[in-house]
Amino acid sequence: MRSRREDLGWSQEKVGVLIGIDESSSRARISRYELGVHEPPVATARLIAAALKVSLPYLYCEDDDVAALLLALNDLPKVARKEKVRQFAAMLV
Repeated sequence: MRSRREDLGWSQEKVGVLIGIDESSSRARISRYELGVHEPPVATARLIAAALKVSLPYLYCEDDDVAALLLALNDLPKVARKEKVRQFAAMLV
């Protein structure tokens, strides 16, 4: 989450405000989520993912390579994404 936010050049406050958290507490809340001190409820995680323009699984990914793959796939149109996933899955067999 932090990596994506930083790639976008956004502050923690901006992400918090985008998902509806009061500006005065948004930085602290987003910081706690990024540090893993608190885990956002799924509904909040969905809002964060939408704000950051990533898939929900991206936020829970613990492997940087897999996260990069999820991010690249997320940027593709749905039909192209489906085809790339099919091709990749075929290569793994």
